[in-house]
Amino acid sequence: MQTSGADAETDAGETVESDVADGLEPADAVDVDPELTETDPEAAAADSDAPVDPAADATPKRRWGGDLWQRQITVKPVAVILTLMVLISGGIAVWLYFLYYRPDEQTSQRVARAAISAASDGTVALLSYSPDSLDKDFASARAHLSGDFLSYYDQFTQQIIGPAAKQKSLKTTARVVRAAVQELHPTSAVVLVFVDQSTSSKESPEPSMAASSVLVNLALVDGKWLITKFTPV
Repeated sequence: MQTSGADAETDAGETVESDVADGLEPADAVDVDPELTETDPEAAAADSDAPVDPAADATPKRRWGGDLWQRQITVKPVAVILTLMVLISGGIAVWLYFLYYRPDEQTSQRVARAAISAASDGTVALLSYSPDSLDKDFASARAHLSGDFLSYYDQFTQQIIGPAAKQKSLKTTARVVRAAVQELHPTSAVVLVFVDQSTSSKESPEPSMAASSVLVNLALVDGKWLITKFTPV
């Protein structure tokens, strides 16, 4: 008995369906061991304890708002402290100046002026005399002197200046051009004095002018500057 083409196709389709229904597995299916799918606690702990590369995992996070605020909080107190320190140091400097330095400076200037005045007046008195008023002139000069120089002056005027002035009608007049303090100490000073001196005599009636300079050593005696040394330079 011959089978038609339609019946053959029907039989082939039924064969395929029966094969699928019977649960045929594909040839490339892979069996999976259940034990391999379980997680080992010790291995997981080891993995968690493994060092982590910061460069690989760390991602820079910029918090511009927070960083700027923190920077402002840090910088502002420093700037305020520095400003306060400058103001305080400046105030202290001004206070010290008016309390100590300025009074000392004013005192030094006042003392220097007093020393210059004493040296100038004494120089004029020492180098100015006239034959008509020798005693008065010598007494005026002695009032500016002290110590050994006073004794020397008394001897010098009595033995040399006095007799020469009377014999030759010697007259001298001194004028201080300028003077400056060379040294200044609490009880002593040295003043450089520049002098113009005119001299006339019986033999030379016309006054002759001469310029000279003198180092005048002073000592503070009973609150008064007195000449202790007179050195032409």
